Amino acid sequence: MNKQVIYQSLGQLDYKQAWDYQEKLFGDIIALKTRNRNHPETPPLPTPNYLLFCRHPHVYTLGKSGKPEHLLLGAEELSRIGATFYPINRGGDITYHGPGQLVGYPVLDLDNFFTDIHKYMRLLEEAVILTLADFGLDAGRIPGLTGVWLGHRDQVNPRKICAMGVKTSRWVTMHGFALNVNTDLSYFSYIVPCGIPDKAVTSVAAELGQEVNMEVVENKMIRHLAGLFGMEIPELNSLENPSLFLSI
Repeated sequence: MNKQVIYQSLGQLDYKQAWDYQEKLFGDIIALKTRNRNHPETPPLPTPNYLLFCRHPHVYTLGKSGKPEHLLLGAEELSRIGATFYPINRGGDITYHGPGQLVGYPVLDLDNFFTDIHKYMRLLEEAVILTLADFGLDAGRIPGLTGVWLGHRDQVNPRKICAMGVKTSRWVTMHGFALNVNTDLSYFSYIVPCGIPDKAVTSVAAELGQEVNMEVVENKMIRHLAGLFGMEIPELNSLENPSLFLSI
């Protein structure tokens, strides 16, 4: 099993470019797994793993189980607010991506870690929960709902802070999570977020009353993911910059 993970911070990237890049990595891993299976007489080649982080311009994406009517805008109105729309091949309903949001795309061969999709989703959520705890936010899960929430304990005012949706094939993953850090939450008013009409959306900045350093959040997320999954990330030591962790 190859637990080494290639970390790439892609900066702000058009959604379609990020999707195409994921698809290429995803397809290459599956092709290598097929090669290994079809040639048992030769030593198997290790399959790579990737952890991609980026931010997107304003975009709405609709998962395979989503309802198109959960997008409350037409093409002309989308253009007016500077947003695009893509029906895509992940699970889940509709969500928003945009500036100030940290998006993570793990493209992993789970044969290198564990073959359990439920565990995979729960560990992604746990990494977000631990990251938010680093900022003093008490986040958690709501039974029956994917993602990470504030107000999850009493559910008097539950607020979603991180959406998740993944695709898997032959234990290879793509898509991932979107954590609202300094996100303009007004863009969620144009959709029924994740198909859930009766619950609010929030961000780290909204909860703390101030914007936070995106690089700090990304570095903390990487460390929690590495610890939970047992990932070996060669770049991890280069991310050690104590000054980043002292202020938000």
